[in-house]
Amino acid sequence: MKYRSILNNNELVSFSDALFQGLAQDGSLFVPNKIPSYNLKKNYVTYHDLAKDIIYPFVKENINHNELEKICEESFNFKVPLKKIDDKIYILELFHGPTLAFKDFAARFLARSFSILNQNKLTILVATSGDTGGAVANGFSGVEGINVVILYPSKRVTEIQELQLTRVQKNVKSIEVNGTFDDCQKLVKMAFSDKKLRNNINLTSANSINIGRLIPQITYYVWAKKKLENLGEPTFCVPSGNLGNLTGGILAKLSGVKIKRFLATTNSNDSLVRYLKNGNFKIESTIKTISNAMDVGDPSNLERIKFLYNFNLNNIKKDLKSTSVNDAKTIKMIKKIKKDYNYTVCPHTAVGLANIENKKWKNSPVIYLATAHPLKFKNIIEPIIEEKIKLPSSIKSLYKKKKKSISMNPSYENFKNFLLTNF
Repeated sequence: MKYRSILNNNELVSFSDALFQGLAQDGSLFVPNKIPSYNLKKNYVTYHDLAKDIIYPFVKENINHNELEKICEESFNFKVPLKKIDDKIYILELFHGPTLAFKDFAARFLARSFSILNQNKLTILVATSGDTGGAVANGFSGVEGINVVILYPSKRVTEIQELQLTRVQKNVKSIEVNGTFDDCQKLVKMAFSDKKLRNNINLTSANSINIGRLIPQITYYVWAKKKLENLGEPTFCVPSGNLGNLTGGILAKLSGVKIKRFLATTNSNDSLVRYLKNGNFKIESTIKTISNAMDVGDPSNLERIKFLYNFNLNNIKKDLKSTSVNDAKTIKMIKKIKKDYNYTVCPHTAVGLANIENKKWKNSPVIYLATAHPLKFKNIIEPIIEEKIKLPSSIKSLYKKKKKSISMNPSYENFKNFLLTNF
């Protein structure tokens, strides 16, 4: 399989090239030149066995079958349960990896793929609104020949997210940016567009601008669908920020997996909702919410979604609906889910579950993606449910380590000088 630039169908590259470049030379995102078609009749016992078959068509030019099998076994060595909480209502728990968030799927896959394919010293740039940075820091920790720079918005991540970002090994450097996630993401994109910088430093990204982030996320949509094989085509409800998770699901559907539709729920940062109304997109200032990982005003993967549907808004709207949920309703849903089902959810999952009372989504099974463990947001959740959330030993140990971060204003010149000085 080849990958192409969204803006230029003449720029065809391998999976390895797309992975290491991050962005195409014209500054746009890479997309598959052709989406594979699956015929998955096998009864898969393990998640990593399914992942191997889903991912292989995307990577086979550069990663052989045995290498991919090892990558999948090591990357996806945690459970992925689908829990029924009501008639036709299911929650897919994606938070059982080492950093307790769905970002572990992609980060662990990327780390092992980079490790196999990397021939030169590499610097990975990551902008995070919360969970991506922690997952990448954990996944790449101690990987030889690879340095990681993580940019996160100061005072806009939770206490535990910051612990995971700043108590890291020497090959991971965390920059605390005095701004928003969009400021962080802008710095990363400017670095990739700076040809002089890239002539000096071998750069790539582990954000969802990198197509390698999205490919492993296709698998859990297929996993959940196969668990409900006899119940018809499911609707997936996806808490959405930068739209990478949603794009993974769309790739699954376009490959032939029987999915009815997607309901992409956003917090007050509702750029997707506004785009779907009339096809117009306007970047607006990011609004700070309690579902901070979704505080994105300029979602990168919207361009991929447009491309996958041939820039036809009507076709997008056939498969995709979107609603926006404010903090008050998010808090209400955290309380309701706890009261009605004795089940505790993080704020992002609660944003998705805010549509649980909408009967029009219940004509077929509805699968809600639970994107993070509630304990990552314990300072928010505990006062709402009036209960303490027990910390696992892996989190407790982080409190004993010293914080390592670099404070920086969102100035590209400062960021560029930091990169040139350190790498």
